[in-house]
Amino acid sequence: MKRTRHTPEQIIRKLRQAEQLLNEGKSIEEACRVLEIAPATYHRWRAQYGGMKASDARRLKELEQENSRLKRLLAEAELDKAMLRELASGN
Repeated sequence: MKRTRHTPEQIIRKLRQAEQLLNEGKSIEEACRVLEIAPATYHRWRAQYGGMKASDARRLKELEQENSRLKRLLAEAELDKAMLRELASGN
């Protein structure tokens, strides 16, 4: 299968399609084949995006990006403080 990045909206749409296929009596493997995803991907998506709506998933992605940006800023600030502390102790 070719690797593609799916947006949260696409993931939720595919999860809904999978639920419809499963309700029709198809197995998970058959549903994944129709959706062109691996069964492991289906289970991971279902665990992460299970009962979400598209707007909830989009908001989750934005919050994750903001969180990683803030963590980077904090790490840089801690490094700056450590450098200043080291310079101050040298005097």
